[in-house]
Amino acid sequence: MSHPRHRRCCRDVDVVAHGRQAPVALRGAVRGRAERRDGAVTSPDAVRPDLEQVFRSDYPLVVAVAARVLGSRDEADDVAQEVFLAFGRTTVPAEEAPRWLSVAAAHTALNHLRSGRRRSAREEAASDGDGTAPDVADAVVARDEHRRLRAALARLPRKQAVALVLRHSGLSYADVAAALDLSPASVGTTVRRAESALRKELSTHASHG
Repeated sequence: MSHPRHRRCCRDVDVVAHGRQAPVALRGAVRGRAERRDGAVTSPDAVRPDLEQVFRSDYPLVVAVAARVLGSRDEADDVAQEVFLAFGRTTVPAEEAPRWLSVAAAHTALNHLRSGRRRSAREEAASDGDGTAPDVADAVVARDEHRRLRAALARLPRKQAVALVLRHSGLSYADVAAALDLSPASVGTTVRRAESALRKELSTHASHG
């Protein structure tokens, strides 16, 4: 059975982005693309022609993955822009885009988490969910738990952390296996070890607190 704090870490994120327009940076990149006929990117500033289409299709997925790591929709939006700008300079087939984007979102969000590139005010606002709480004490405790949980996630081995995030973002065992160069049979074991390591990190740091 999942630990309550772990379940909160992996709760569903409500994202509605279909019909959302690509950020200015992405739109400018699309207009400035320069590609060879074989589809290979020809310069650091060249961008694939299907970027806008992929953005509209897969933006909710990328934000959901990033938000599971960061706990903040605003920070997840920033991660999404980084990820799509990077994707625009690849030749990853469109049919493989969701998997590539999910992995990139998890890695980029973990980089933000580990490097301390956080917005504490926004993080705290997001951690309150709908903004309602029985009293101030409960709100403070909830924020503290979220901070400790995300700090514990940042301390996990990278492959375990990414596997955990991807599985709880809805990727199949086969997709997680392909993304992380694992055998499908080992994905479940990796995720369970990640969950166990997360609980241990939480317990250890709680006892030292």
